[in-house]
Amino acid sequence: MKNVCLTIQYDGTNLHGWQRQKDAITVQQLLEDAVLALTQETVHIIGCGRTDAGVHALAYVCNFKTNASIPDESFPAAMNTKLPPAVRVLQAKTVSDDFHAQFDVVRKRYVYKIQTSTIPDVFLSPYTWHYPHKLDIEKMQRAAAHFLGEHNFEGFCASGATVTSFVRTIYDFSVTKDGDVITLSVCGNGFLYNMVRILAGTLVYVGNGKIDADDIPQILESRDRARAGITAPPHGLYMAATEYKE
Repeated sequence: MKNVCLTIQYDGTNLHGWQRQKDAITVQQLLEDAVLALTQETVHIIGCGRTDAGVHALAYVCNFKTNASIPDESFPAAMNTKLPPAVRVLQAKTVSDDFHAQFDVVRKRYVYKIQTSTIPDVFLSPYTWHYPHKLDIEKMQRAAAHFLGEHNFEGFCASGATVTSFVRTIYDFSVTKDGDVITLSVCGNGFLYNMVRILAGTLVYVGNGKIDADDIPQILESRDRARAGITAPPHGLYMAATEYKE
C-alpha cells in the first residue's frame, strides 16, 4: 500500500466546502468517489484543512492510502476523467507512509480578492467580493502590518470554533492593487474558523474609514469579535499554498 499526495484546484462556487457532508456535494466526497470509480477502493482522503462552502483553492494538498498500481504521473489525468470540471488534480506523488496532509503543515497561505469597480465585472464577480467603494490601500497596508507576529486572534474567530488555543503566528500579510482588484495575501502557521474572512472584512473597514489602522493592536488585545470588521463573503477567498516539514 502506498501513500499518495495530491495537489488539486477547485472552484468552490457550487460546492459545500472540503469536508464530506450527508446532504451536500463537497470536494472530499468528489475525490473519494473518483478514487472508488478508478480503483474500486473505498478510501479516506485527508485534506490539509477545511474550507467553507463557496471558498476556492489554487493549490490544495491532500493524501490517501491505496493499493492501486497507477503510476504517479498518470494519476492526475486518470482522476480528472472521474471528476467534474470544478475540481482538477494537478499533481500526484507517492510520499512516506507517515505523511499527513493536515498535521504536517507548517505554513498556509490564503488569498482574498476584492473588486472595487462601480459596475461589477461579470467574469470576476463569482471569484471576488464586489465592494463598489473607494478603499485607501495605504491604510489597509498599515493595518495589515499590525497583524504580523504571534498574537491571540480570538477577536478574529467566528463563534463555534473548537480549539484549545487562539494564538497564531502571521509571517507576512500584503495588500496590493491591480486596476479595480485588491488582493490580500496572508501566510501563517494556522488560521482559526473564518479568521481570514474576518481579517479581510476588517481591512475593508480600515480602507473605508470605519476602523483606524493604528487601532488594530488594541482590537487584537481586546479579543472582542465585535470590535473587528465584518466577515467577508466566502467567494473572494482562496487557499493558495501550503508548506510542509521536509
